[in-house]
Amino acid sequence: MEQLSNGNLRDKLYQLSKKPLLTHGVFWFILLMLLTLNEASMQNFWFVFTNELITLFVYALVIYLNLYYLIPNYLTQKRFFTYSALLVLATMIVTPLLVLLLYFKFYRHPTLRTELLANQNWYFLTTFVVAAISTIFKIITDWGRQLREKQALENQTMQSELRFLKSQINPHFLFNTLNNLYALTLKKSDKAPEIVIKLSEMMRYMLYECNEKKVLLEKEVNYIRNYLDLEALRQGKEVEIRFELEGNVSGQQIAPLMFIPFLENSFKHGLNNHLNRGFVHIGLAVEPEKIHFQISNSKPAAPGLPRNSKISGGIGLVNIRRRLDLIYPEQYRLEIKDEPDVYNVILELNLV
Repeated sequence: MEQLSNGNLRDKLYQLSKKPLLTHGVFWFILLMLLTLNEASMQNFWFVFTNELITLFVYALVIYLNLYYLIPNYLTQKRFFTYSALLVLATMIVTPLLVLLLYFKFYRHPTLRTELLANQNWYFLTTFVVAAISTIFKIITDWGRQLREKQALENQTMQSELRFLKSQINPHFLFNTLNNLYALTLKKSDKAPEIVIKLSEMMRYMLYECNEKKVLLEKEVNYIRNYLDLEALRQGKEVEIRFELEGNVSGQQIAPLMFIPFLENSFKHGLNNHLNRGFVHIGLAVEPEKIHFQISNSKPAAPGLPRNSKISGGIGLVNIRRRLDLIYPEQYRLEIKDEPDVYNVILELNLV
């Protein structure tokens, strides 16, 4: 109940902060009371209160003229000389107004009148400094707002790109596995039920868990094993598929389906193009805060397979690097060796 009340209070304060008229009014009132209480100990409270009220009224005139007219129409248009001249002119206009109002108010205080007239230059300087401070405040707040908007836009763009990239990856796995299942059912193979079970596990993983930014590395490894088992069932005994896991998988998290495009590439452009025996070797070395992934596959001896082949049904190496840049900026190393008879990929990821 207490947490709910605090949450409601924060929401109400946030909504109030979005009303500039109320926010500015509260600011000026607090400032007025602080200045009054600071001086009221030596003089009459009401006398000090009205003095500060007049002073702040004049300051507010020049501040709002600066914020809502001079800055938008001159400073943001890079008309610096005109802006500076108009700011000085505005100060020269409102300063005599301030002096005049206080002069009439001090009709019972000739000493204060004399001091007021003698310090007109000081009043001008103070008013100009107040206006200049409002300019600096406006520049800083606008800069901060632009930074927040830029960050929000970058985050939105990043999430959109990640969703797009994952939407490109996932359907291909499903179609590939369904094709495998279809081929085995035509042969009335006893391996078909096993494929259905593994496909069910893979679908559950993709549909319910891959929508998160990070998943447990253990689940990603299990997905890789299921994928390789399905390929082993389809490829038969003529190919060598080997997966070696080193290290302790214990709670590490990773972006989902990060390794699958490389697996797809190995089978699509490697084993599937062989007329005889081929291989896919995968190694995954796991450390508490770092993983080392390596995959190598044989390539067909016959010429004609283009280099830089697209990976994973058209996703391409460029998009894989883009996804790594988005999720693991400056936290990965990707090395690809395209040799005449072997295609080798090394990926190192820092998980922190």
